[in-house]
Amino acid sequence: MANSAVCALITGMRILVLYNSVTDQKAPDALDVLSQVEAVSGALSDLGYEPVPLACDLDLEALRRDLVSLCPDLVFNLVESLNGQGRLIHLAPILLEAMGIPYTGSSAYVIYRTSNKTAAKDHMSQWGVATPSWIGPASLLRIQRTRVNPAERLPNQSWIIKSVWEHASFGLDENAVVCPDTLGDILNTLKQRSPALGGDCFAEHYIPGREFNVALIEEAGKPRVLPVAEIRFENYEGEKPAIVCYRAKWEPGSFECLNTVRSFEFPDSDGPLLEGVTSIARHCWDLFHLKGYARVDFRVDDCGNPWVLEVNANPCLSPDAGFAAAMEQAGISYVQAIDAIVRATPARPATATPAGTAPPPERDSQGFRYEVTDDDPAEVRLLASATGFFSPEEIEIAVELVGERLARGPASGYAFVFREDENGRLLGYACFGPVPCTRSSYDLYWIAVHPDFQKNGLGRVLMAEAERLIARAGGTQVYADTSDRPQYAPTRRFYERCGYVRVAGLPEFYGPEDGKVVFEKKLTPAA
Repeated sequence: MANSAVCALITGMRILVLYNSVTDQKAPDALDVLSQVEAVSGALSDLGYEPVPLACDLDLEALRRDLVSLCPDLVFNLVESLNGQGRLIHLAPILLEAMGIPYTGSSAYVIYRTSNKTAAKDHMSQWGVATPSWIGPASLLRIQRTRVNPAERLPNQSWIIKSVWEHASFGLDENAVVCPDTLGDILNTLKQRSPALGGDCFAEHYIPGREFNVALIEEAGKPRVLPVAEIRFENYEGEKPAIVCYRAKWEPGSFECLNTVRSFEFPDSDGPLLEGVTSIARHCWDLFHLKGYARVDFRVDDCGNPWVLEVNANPCLSPDAGFAAAMEQAGISYVQAIDAIVRATPARPATATPAGTAPPPERDSQGFRYEVTDDDPAEVRLLASATGFFSPEEIEIAVELVGERLARGPASGYAFVFREDENGRLLGYACFGPVPCTRSSYDLYWIAVHPDFQKNGLGRVLMAEAERLIARAGGTQVYADTSDRPQYAPTRRFYERCGYVRVAGLPEFYGPEDGKVVFEKKLTPAA
């Protein structure tokens, strides 16, 4: 973490602290943004910046004029809603992107996707992240009413009714956990409660057990996981649900607030569990393309299985909130954390596209892409993890090679070919490069295909394209190596089907009973 004395390298830099106008002066959750503004502004001043607080509402044209007039170098985004509606949280950052003004934290698209809890859960489910099952949101079920059977019996389990868009435990009380008999009972409950839950709600399988928060902050382009916090429910007896309800967060002196305790102390036996939630939190960072800072919330069932409840792309930065507590446990001062968030801010292009990113890189007519983008380290990590084939160490090496190419370009010695679908989703990729101190030999470092697209020839297509590029660069032979362990038999057969010949074997090269097999393929020089 950078020293505060170094933080003032850009002394006088104007940072606009943007936050949402408070519409309900009596609601403590709404007023909390003002304490964030005060704390962040104070930290920015200590760092030598010029903080300029600015409230915004649904009048985006007025906000545009203010931005033009104030001409900030950067915006510290603290907007949590507009006009009291969490579903509008992304509008302010979209305007910033359209104006080409850099701002802290995640992109507008990421904020939108993570704020919609069911959309985030759907995304996690697609990528194999365990999240409790859910029904809803209510609006979607109303659209699909012809396809549901209200008489369908539900499993004998409890469900918690949540707002789709609102956070900060909005609408959660002792009545939030229900145990309906049929799907019709759930639908009626969602319909009845949606007006009080921000206009839309859903039912999530309630996981009895423990609750954890994992905060992350970006350092040198990578997420640093802060000490894991457990939310302990003390003196909760009988049928009282152990949840972080509204009173637990916002009503000091209430039973819930006094008996919902944050703890960073764990017995040694919790070590594997803490490693597990930490790993999942990092995976969520990559999965959602988070930036700057974030928090991932978990429930852990009685069998020790972690379930992701929510991914928060812009957690509360109040000095008394959980994120600040985790920073303190990590030995990071509040000022240092604000500096890290500012320094992690990417320069954003002027674009109004929903994704909040630069125009997609060009692909050729066959869907190949050869240039490495800033998104590729995360995409490669996701793809390699999804295969379930590579060890964590191997995955990190794959990501490092992408980072090397990003940092050093062709001088890195690594070249890539990516295959994407029409929406830009990474289906597979290969990485290769010249063998140092040889005239025309090349190494195939990586070739991987997402499980959804395996066994349809995509691996051979990627291999052929990599070989074409190698031959065009003057390469005359390619070397590929793998393990001789039984689980790598499909890999060895794949190389053989692609015309590679086994030329060497090194017993126990990787470890006991784990030898290295080297394959070679001669290439026809390009015309």
